[in-house]
Amino acid sequence: MRSIWNGSISFGLVTIPVKTYSATERTSSVSFVRIHDKDGAQVQYRKICELDGEEVPNEEVGKGYQAPGDETVVPITDDDLSQLPMPTAKTLSILSFVDPAEIDPLQMDKAYYLGPNGASATKPYTLLREALEHHQKVAVGKVAMRGRESLAMLRAYDQAIVMHTLLWPDQIRSADGVAPDDVDLRENELTLAETLMDSLGELDPAELHDDYREAVEELVAAKVEGGEPAAPAASDSSGAQVIDLTAALEKSVRAAQGGGEPDARAESASVTSLRGRKPAKKKAEAGPRASGRSGTPAKKAAKKTSSGSATAKKTTGKKTASAAKTSGGRTKAASPARKTGTSSRTSGAGASTKKASKSTAKKATGGKAGRKTG
Repeated sequence: MRSIWNGSISFGLVTIPVKTYSATERTSSVSFVRIHDKDGAQVQYRKICELDGEEVPNEEVGKGYQAPGDETVVPITDDDLSQLPMPTAKTLSILSFVDPAEIDPLQMDKAYYLGPNGASATKPYTLLREALEHHQKVAVGKVAMRGRESLAMLRAYDQAIVMHTLLWPDQIRSADGVAPDDVDLRENELTLAETLMDSLGELDPAELHDDYREAVEELVAAKVEGGEPAAPAASDSSGAQVIDLTAALEKSVRAAQGGGEPDARAESASVTSLRGRKPAKKKAEAGPRASGRSGTPAKKAAKKTSSGSATAKKTTGKKTASAAKTSGGRTKAASPARKTGTSSRTSGAGASTKKASKSTAKKATGGKAGRKTG
């Protein structure tokens, strides 16, 4: 990589010479040129002087400052700017070390890699990087690059130091009038939203692609070959309107978890699948909110099951007892109920029934024998 700025980091009395490299690449994004629709020729931009209407070459283009609300333009030369007191012109002065959470992402502007400039800078550079990583802090300072001074944040990243230029606090607009007024949310809606967040899985940066850029490249290739571009898949416009928020959340959770077909009341919800996501790990137990609610029906079901089994035991016992009171043939028919072993009482009742049936059979046999003898 080619360095775009050379300077140093001022860390107390320690000075670290560094080289700055651009950490981002924007050339891969889709860009278009302006053309004349009639003949397809590119449209050029020319610098025209407002006073005489003539084109101005690049070497004659200078700088000027125009105050807001004022039509006066004050010419500013490079010599004027070089004489300004700017100690951060070649030095990034660290002002403080703070927690990363104290830096609002709204302030982050551009990102740069900082590398050591020379063998003497290797050790202090490594020391600062390890201190930032071990202490879990970021450094905040000021630096002047490309003719302007800005805030900067330094952080450890992948064995290197990354510098993020930050916007000044007065460059952040207020959010007044953007957020809606107080909205009442039901607890189950919040629970479903949190469940959906947990079900979407982990993000895999290696699987992320610019689908729009790929579609543009396919379109251009088709036009170059003289063919017709592939027709885009028809989108379901019915999914643009979400009528039931709870139904939409339920459908989204099922889709994220790979569930079955959505129910009819959730058909109006729209679910967008995200590429580059790893499947979520299944949790053995639900969150505290879900487990708190799901436990109540389970307890009720357990009570119903216990009461049902108790009723079955009582019914079986009654049938066995009534069977014991019957005559010999019926008593033998009731013996299979004893073999089921539904309860110890039932087994006891079956044993008593067996003894009673034997004595009854003896009496019946004796009676029959006496009759035959007589």
